Amino acid sequence: MDGGDFVLIQIIHGTIFKALETWAPKDLAFDWDNVGLQVGSETDETKKIMVTLDVMESVVDEAIEQKVNLIIAHHPLLFKPLSEINFRTVKGKIIKKLIKHNITVYAAHTNLDIATGGVNDLLCESLGVAAVQPFIDVQSEKLLKLIVFVPKTHADKVRDALSEAGAGFIGNYSHCTFQSKGQGTFMPMEGTNPFIGSTEKLEIVDELKIETIVKEKDLHEVLAAMKNAHPYEEVAYDLYPLENASEPIGLGRIGTLEKPIELKQFCAQIKEAFQTENLRVTGDLTQTITKVAIVGGSGEKYINQAIKMGADAFITGDVTFHPAQDAKEMGLALIDPGHYIEKVMKHATVKFLTNSIESIEVVQSKTNTDPFQFL
Repeated sequence: MDGGDFVLIQIIHGTIFKALETWAPKDLAFDWDNVGLQVGSETDETKKIMVTLDVMESVVDEAIEQKVNLIIAHHPLLFKPLSEINFRTVKGKIIKKLIKHNITVYAAHTNLDIATGGVNDLLCESLGVAAVQPFIDVQSEKLLKLIVFVPKTHADKVRDALSEAGAGFIGNYSHCTFQSKGQGTFMPMEGTNPFIGSTEKLEIVDELKIETIVKEKDLHEVLAAMKNAHPYEEVAYDLYPLENASEPIGLGRIGTLEKPIELKQFCAQIKEAFQTENLRVTGDLTQTITKVAIVGGSGEKYINQAIKMGADAFITGDVTFHPAQDAKEMGLALIDPGHYIEKVMKHATVKFLTNSIESIEVVQSKTNTDPFQFL
């Protein structure tokens, strides 16, 4: 191949899905949710991606006009099982149009809500809510200690492979390992092909003992990467279950504002941050807000949790009458700027995909899918 030749790398939808799932793993989603592939095929070549909050017919029309063949959405198109695909219904028309124009749809919903850096973290960042922690604990990941014995010549290679595969994360620190020196002994038996030494002869080798932490869900990939990087035909390693408390995983966020602010001013700040004309609020507009809980989407069932955790204000959408009354009576400032504020995921997802897969064009849908208008 001469200097003027180049190789065109074909990227399929499945590659995009895997990239997204490093940010928002599907196993984070609630069991009632329907995340992942909605319509289409993971094996189709990705030509252009569009990110949207919702998959509506107007969004599909925009995708067709933009020559997009993969839509990444937050809200699933197929949230509930379908008993039929009737082209006269709203859903049926959308599905027909998607299939006709060979457009694949993928959804990252509650997994993106829960994920670190996902929807709820983005909402907090928009409002300057800091020192955040999960609001509703969903699960804690099981941790294991991995110990592997490596000849000194290959220690860097194996250590890097472990870290790149997902081992060694402690809080906001990556590549966390511990190394100690020692000597390993082994005798290659008949039929082996040793990297070091000869059959039927005892070998003593200077080795490093590398210790690191692995999340249970990452174990398969970490072990595969370790074995691939390790020079030995048979890799000596140990695995131990840990009682360490892993980083909590949860829905929503709770944190504090940099400076206390009156509720009325805070509401104005929310409207500006999320570009919404109106919001609904309970409570004394002069009360001071310092601690804030946020659940993107519909979170009114967590009002008591907000009070329990000492929140001055709770921001969520789709609030109904009687829960709002209860919040007011209990002294909680309940702020409902609508469900549509979850649109913050569009810009962030475009940025993530652009940084992850540079060769594919990713655009943000310009279609407003908020069904409400204020008169």
